[in-house]
Amino acid sequence: MSKRVPFTLEIDFQSSPQLLFQYLSTPSGLSEWFADDVNSRGEDFTFFWDDGEETAKLIQKKNNERVRFRWINDEEDAEDVYFEFKIQVDEITKDVSLIISDFSDEDELEESKMLWENSVSSLKQVLGSS
Repeated sequence: MSKRVPFTLEIDFQSSPQLLFQYLSTPSGLSEWFADDVNSRGEDFTFFWDDGEETAKLIQKKNNERVRFRWINDEEDAEDVYFEFKIQVDEITKDVSLIISDFSDEDELEESKMLWENSVSSLKQVLGSS
């Protein structure tokens, strides 16, 4: 069995933190770029794709700064595995970066990173950010 390892991606955005946060923390925003559709009930978010659905619990949210989800499944290490969107603003230049933290099986690490990069590319198109 492959070990799950953490990884982080940092992507620059030309967007306000407030606008970007809406696309990271709301069902309507997430369904624009992350999944085909997203529903929420309280802290539970259900993500729908062509080939199925997954549910994640919102475990941390700080307005215009970060949102963290944990997939709800029956894996043993599920408590330690999450995905997080963090918005970072450079104090001097005011440049906005999105930092994505996630976990992947060691043998699928590059594939996982590529999946995120493709999703973020869709997000940039939605936001009109280059």
